[in-house]
Amino acid sequence: MPASLLAIPLLPLASFVITLLVGRRWGARAHWLPIVAVLLSFCCALAAFFRVQSGVIINQDIYTWIQSGNLNVSVGFLVDQLTAVMLIVVTSVSSLVHIYSVGYMKGEEGYYRFFAYLSLFTFSMLMLVLGNNFLQLFFGWEAVGLSSYLLIGFYYNKRSAADAGKKAFIVNRFGDFGFLLGLFLVFTLFGSLHYHEVFGRVGELEGQTINLFGSRVNAATLIALLLFCGAIGKSAQIPLHVWLPDAMEGPTPVSALIHAATMVTAGVFLIARCNPIFALSPATLNLITVLGAVTALFAATIALVQTDIKRVVAYSTVSQLAYMFIGCGVGAYSAGIFHLFTHAYFKALLFLGCGSVILGMHHEQDVRSMGGLKEKMPITYWTFLLASLSIAGVPGLAGFFSKDEILLMAFNTDLAAGKFAWAVGTLVAFMTAFYSFRLLFLIFHGEFRGTEEQRHHLHESPAVVTVPLMLLAVGAVTAGWFGVPALLGGDNHWAHFLEPVLGHPHVHVSAATEALLMGSSILAGVCGIGLAYYLYRLKPQLPSLAAERLAFVYRLLLNKYYIDELYDAILVKPTLAFSRKVVLRIVDMACIEGVVNGLPKAIGAFAERLRRLQDGQVAHYLAWMGGGALALVAVLLIGL
Repeated sequence: MPASLLAIPLLPLASFVITLLVGRRWGARAHWLPIVAVLLSFCCALAAFFRVQSGVIINQDIYTWIQSGNLNVSVGFLVDQLTAVMLIVVTSVSSLVHIYSVGYMKGEEGYYRFFAYLSLFTFSMLMLVLGNNFLQLFFGWEAVGLSSYLLIGFYYNKRSAADAGKKAFIVNRFGDFGFLLGLFLVFTLFGSLHYHEVFGRVGELEGQTINLFGSRVNAATLIALLLFCGAIGKSAQIPLHVWLPDAMEGPTPVSALIHAATMVTAGVFLIARCNPIFALSPATLNLITVLGAVTALFAATIALVQTDIKRVVAYSTVSQLAYMFIGCGVGAYSAGIFHLFTHAYFKALLFLGCGSVILGMHHEQDVRSMGGLKEKMPITYWTFLLASLSIAGVPGLAGFFSKDEILLMAFNTDLAAGKFAWAVGTLVAFMTAFYSFRLLFLIFHGEFRGTEEQRHHLHESPAVVTVPLMLLAVGAVTAGWFGVPALLGGDNHWAHFLEPVLGHPHVHVSAATEALLMGSSILAGVCGIGLAYYLYRLKPQLPSLAAERLAFVYRLLLNKYYIDELYDAILVKPTLAFSRKVVLRIVDMACIEGVVNGLPKAIGAFAERLRRLQDGQVAHYLAWMGGGALALVAVLLIGL
């Protein structure tokens, strides 16, 4: 195995260990090792990509990890077309986030610790995508969960940040439980957890059923559903979406890394990697498609009215991830990964652009206190504009090509849910363009609505912040050019590159129909931008008037359909009450404490009473001896 391949995850791991141990001594220079390590990792990832492009696929075990009975699992790497793409996404975005963080986190307490955690996050995601078996995937899966907990709760003295970190960790446990059951079932049926063995024999699942609570269930469907549980949690789809918006409590660079390149993309990667299993279960694919469409619409409607700059982008991420699920659900796995690829750059740019605005606004995050920042922050404005145009699906930019590919494949599929997903996806494209430009207009145009102190501090961010923005802007524009469709004169190199791993469904719609579908999505985006311009530039008084007249709907969306309150009422509070009344009082205090503390107390009480017999009175001793002899004679007589 090439040493450069081993270096891809090991460099961030070494950076994490060294920075955590001695970074405190380096002070303001603690960022150098993590940045150099991730940049070298990116260079090695590029080398791996070009090696795969030339036809070299690596699937090699490094050493035996677990050997027990029939279970034999190694630590190994699989570097194919899918892995190569993910390596580029993770290392490139992580590199820019590391550099950006030098400016954003300057002067923060725990500066070295932050960069150590970033390195751990990068290592965890790299191990997830590099693994050649399910158990190594699960190791990376849980490691990114740990990393997100550490980074979301980085400001641990801040109650909301600590709660958000715990919320992300706990909510993901629900999905991970199903995922783990899926791994158990895979091993039970195949006797192996290695991809090449499982996927090579996946045809054995056709027609195979499993007795589940007295009912016969299709084996492929059950495995796919259990694996999908994990994907729902990590990629924040309904009903496990609630952790992702709250993750905004962490530093903005963390938000960019989570939303663009690491944790939330793991669920999409899982479905794409396990496509041979999912392809055997049309029922699961229909479920993925419907859930993706519902989540996309659900999150987009919430994003329409949010006032926290980062929450708008956070709900945008939930919605865009749902597009990826639609792509995978209709069997167009390469389209789903294509949107993952383009989304990484324009979403990282949006988040880091938000961070630049927050810096310029002296840590203000309410868009109602912004406005007119275009002149003061020109680089942030133009890069943010490019990201907004890209996510809105404006032709020629990255988001247009990947989103359009998914909508085409949703319309093209024979799955029952395909046309529904296409219709919802087109509607969400309109909403996405609207809330993206609503955010842009509220931040950068119009009159400044902040305080005089904020106006005084308003300034463009330093170069260490703006240079990563400009580099990401290049990706937000050009990343989609790898998948230009034939209708626009391209060859869709993206689909051809990933076809050996993910396949590529045949498009059976006519060129005229494809052009009509493309035109409808473009029209949806243009109308969304136009409506945002009309409401927030030409008639800025109308949004508040609409909020008053549609007060119920406005409050419903602003409060995120009260899902958090519902979960709090039916899950959190009953669980806490049960824990206090049953677990704490009965199990802990009565049973455990009763045994642990009660037994010594009983022995002590008995010893105290026994000690009183030793009072030094000879008459008492004679009485006890006489009584004992009498009792002994009585026992002997009864025995006779």
